[in-house]
Amino acid sequence: MPLPSGGTWPPKPLDPIYAQYQVLDAWYRGDEEQLAALYGDPTSNPGATPANRPSTYRGGIVGTMARWFWGAPTPSGEKRTKLHVPVASDIATMSADLLFSEPPSLTVESPETQKRIDELIENGLQATLLEGAEVGAALGGYYLRAVWDSQIAPTPWLAAVHADAAVPEWRWGRLWAVTFWRVIEQPDDQTCLFHLERHEPGAILHGLYRGTRGDLGRQLPLTAHPETASLNPVVATGLPDRCTAVYVPNMRPNRQWRNLPAGANLGRPDFDQPVLGLMDALDETWTSWMRDIRLAKARLIVPSSYLQSQGRGQGAYFDPERELYEALSVLGGDDRMEISPQQFAIRVIEHKETQAEILAAILRATGYSAQSFGLSGEVAITATEVSAKERRSLTTRGRKAVYTTPELSSAVEMLLQLEASLFSSGVVPERPKIVFGDSVSPDIMQLAQTAELMRRAEAASDETLVRMLHPDWDEPQIEAEVQAIADARPAVVEDPFTLPGEMTGPNQEEEQDGPPVREE
Repeated sequence: MPLPSGGTWPPKPLDPIYAQYQVLDAWYRGDEEQLAALYGDPTSNPGATPANRPSTYRGGIVGTMARWFWGAPTPSGEKRTKLHVPVASDIATMSADLLFSEPPSLTVESPETQKRIDELIENGLQATLLEGAEVGAALGGYYLRAVWDSQIAPTPWLAAVHADAAVPEWRWGRLWAVTFWRVIEQPDDQTCLFHLERHEPGAILHGLYRGTRGDLGRQLPLTAHPETASLNPVVATGLPDRCTAVYVPNMRPNRQWRNLPAGANLGRPDFDQPVLGLMDALDETWTSWMRDIRLAKARLIVPSSYLQSQGRGQGAYFDPERELYEALSVLGGDDRMEISPQQFAIRVIEHKETQAEILAAILRATGYSAQSFGLSGEVAITATEVSAKERRSLTTRGRKAVYTTPELSSAVEMLLQLEASLFSSGVVPERPKIVFGDSVSPDIMQLAQTAELMRRAEAASDETLVRMLHPDWDEPQIEAEVQAIADARPAVVEDPFTLPGEMTGPNQEEEQDGPPVREE
């Protein structure tokens, strides 16, 4: 299918999806100005006045967002004091760390192919997966595409693309083709230069457009801009049956878009619509707490007669460092001129408990444990205790791994096929088996004690114990270690007083033929 010749971009059916991407992006970035503008605060724009907001009386999403904390206007004459707690970005970072803080194990049978996969991991594949998983937790998923440039590297590699920069096409729930887009230049407030890159089975297509926000405008030759001048309009991939990009969903199903044809196959973000309301309430609580601190600053209320004039039209001031006040001429003969201190209480306990309850509700809704964010007062000592306290987080991690494993395997296999097709790498393409690293490392002391008890009970062989202590080792390493343990054992020395054929040991009587003979 060719690239579009112009028109609305992104396409009209994706409008509700991209509108939601804008909301999720604002919470993920944590930009207070962007949040205020997104939720309809009229004072988010300089010079605006919060007179009347009809949007607060409307129904649907517009009315709901306008009534949120971030949609409330700042009173006239005051500066904005709303504060944001970056819990959305913390959740996205935690999601990526649980999956890829340790590099995943990708194994194949061919030694040459295994060597090439190890090179991919060493050359930045883990960093790419960390980036994709973090943004995917915020937007519901991410893409992995194959890219290559002989001036940068001799072989292709996988790059992550964010979900709000792609227009996917699906067949039976599988990604069939996708068009990535970006604004490479914006000469003025209206004009935009778009670069479209379409991945489909057998080919990659490039296009350059000059238009405006939301409209591609007219197509230009690729040579019209330096960033696209070296690209070919059509690049044959040599893979007629598969696309050179994959979509990795965060989790499924997407509760909000499950009945929307354009978004039914997209993943679900960690913080969807109900969680956003809780995060809005968390920001309101945090702002109220800081407001109590500002209002609780000590102030002195003094009579106007105590103020010293700075001259006509220059105002007056009160000097709190003055030690002696002489007789003052007071109109009306007021003898009760008192200095009154004023300091409000800070509701620390109320705010702290409210914030903790809201944060606990957010973590329950997103599927994470408080221990993962360091919010538990108890300190876990052993790996078993850590796993017990972080059970909910580890369950969520396992669920995400189920969706990530097949797509990551497909992406690596596709990259190996592309190398064999276009670069004559000589590497046999294989679909790797993926094992995610343990986010909670086992306690080596407990493992050693378990291994010792199993050896004393003669309940496990050397190979079983080595596999238990080193679950990440491959077969050659395990065999070498078992042989080294056997070689390190002292040799058995026979008793020189034992006759040939005579057995020694506690089972001697049991091994003799017939019952033992009793001497008189």
